[in-house]
Amino acid sequence: MAMAVAGAAPPLLEVANLCTYFHNLDGTVRAVDDVSYSVRAGEMLGVVGESGCGKSITALSIMGLVPRPAGRIVSGEIRLMGRDLVPLGEAEMRRIRGNDISMIFQEPMTALNPVLTIGYQIAETLVLHREIDRRSARLRAIEMLELVQIPDAARRAGQYPHELSGGMRQRVMIAIALACDPKLLIADEPTTALDVTVQAQILGLLRDLRDRLGTAIVLITHDLGVVAQSCDRVVVMYAGRKIEEAPVDELFRRPLHPYTRGLLASMPRISHGSAAHRGRLAEIPGTVPHLLDPPAACRFAPRCPRAQDVCRSSEPALRHDGGHSVACFFPGDGVQEIRQ
Repeated sequence: MAMAVAGAAPPLLEVANLCTYFHNLDGTVRAVDDVSYSVRAGEMLGVVGESGCGKSITALSIMGLVPRPAGRIVSGEIRLMGRDLVPLGEAEMRRIRGNDISMIFQEPMTALNPVLTIGYQIAETLVLHREIDRRSARLRAIEMLELVQIPDAARRAGQYPHELSGGMRQRVMIAIALACDPKLLIADEPTTALDVTVQAQILGLLRDLRDRLGTAIVLITHDLGVVAQSCDRVVVMYAGRKIEEAPVDELFRRPLHPYTRGLLASMPRISHGSAAHRGRLAEIPGTVPHLLDPPAACRFAPRCPRAQDVCRSSEPALRHDGGHSVACFFPGDGVQEIRQ
């Protein structure tokens, strides 16, 4: 399980009441709608939810990479070491990206340049952000390949992306992201499209790098199994909003939101020690609401098996119980309504 994180230290990153909208001919898409969370130094935070829930747009907002002119941050704060990044211009954000915050994108084959060697691409990051000479940058690139456990690093540095396996390419992406020793690493679905064995290797590598380097990590995923293996805390998002947050052990032991409970119930399990469970997997009925016109009340109410009149007429506020928070009128076993 992930390492313990000292609660007394101030957060490295604080996302406060963030709203990121996209404007098009049809109207305004509220991709991220009043989302808040924090990450401490050396902590791994999991951000979980279905596709389209806003988890990746939140990450792009932190990086200052929301596609313009359609998308923009309309309100909220993103504080890194106490400094709000939202008002900063592109030149200032370019200095922060790579040096203080880095991001591993979902598809390493499309994120890497196919006509440049991997060593050159790592070195280019160093030349751009650290302004060191090419020879020093190449030596550092080889060191980074060794850090992410790529064997025969000096030879691999001269190879092109197509010459590497999917797992190797993902390690190269991690090497590029860590080249300038950032304080925060955002990993957006870093194990997507990798087989199970390679997924485990990549997750183990991220944990090892976090423990050795003290880098804080935001791990974005749709897979609660990935979160269970790696994270200290988890934020669950649905339809652009944060609906639950808790330490990982607490969330798996006592999920409060019906959506979180549905996600956990839909995970495949092994029963009777070794035989695979042959029953039908649980599913969450319905679909995620369109964020052009989300429900005015609880956004999960149309899919919720325990929804009542209050859920369809009012929006539940996020309520806190120690380190566990949830936005639901009927959390836990759903017996008693929590009044706002």
